[in-house]
Amino acid sequence: MVLTANFLEDCHVSQPAPAFRFASLPMQDSHGYGAVQWLLRRHCSLRPAQLGWLYLSLCIVSLSIAAFFWFQGATLVMHFAGAELLTVGVAFLVYARHAGDSEKIVLQGGQLVVELETAGHTRRAEFNREWVRVEPKDDDGSLIEVSGQGVSVRVGRHVRPELRPVLAREIRLALRAY
Repeated sequence: MVLTANFLEDCHVSQPAPAFRFASLPMQDSHGYGAVQWLLRRHCSLRPAQLGWLYLSLCIVSLSIAAFFWFQGATLVMHFAGAELLTVGVAFLVYARHAGDSEKIVLQGGQLVVELETAGHTRRAEFNREWVRVEPKDDDGSLIEVSGQGVSVRVGRHVRPELRPVLAREIRLALRAY
C-alpha cells in the first residue's frame, strides 16, 4: 500500500514533536493545552530511608566493637566510637536533607512555571511565555537564568555543566514551538 500526502492529511498525521533530551513528551492537560515538563533531580545512590538503615547497622557494628574493647579495659574506645558515629550521623543528615532537591519546569498554555526545591523549601516562579528570557547563550557551563517581568530564577544545578546549554536550547525551542 502506498501512502500519499492526501492520505496523511486525511488521517490528521502531523509533524513529529521535536526530540527532547531532558523534557518529558508533550502531554495534554484537562483543558486541552499541551504541556512540556522538565524534572531535574540529583542522582542519589541511596534514598534517605536506606541511608538510615545503613547508619543504624554502622552504629550496631561500631558500638559492638567498642563494647568489646571497653570490657577488655580500653575505656577510651567507646568515646572515640561515639564521636565517630556523631560525625558520620551529621554528615548523613546533611546528605539526606539535600537528597530530594529538584527543579521542575513546566510549560503549559501561556505560562512557564519553575519550582525549585532545596532542603525541603520550595520556591515557585511563574512567567508569561511571551516575556520570558532563557540565558546563557554561551557554552561556558554557567547556570541557566530564566527571567521575565522582574523575576529571575537560576536553574540547571542538577545537570552537568557541559549539558546546560543543551537544556537552555531545549527550553527555548519549547517556548517557540508549544
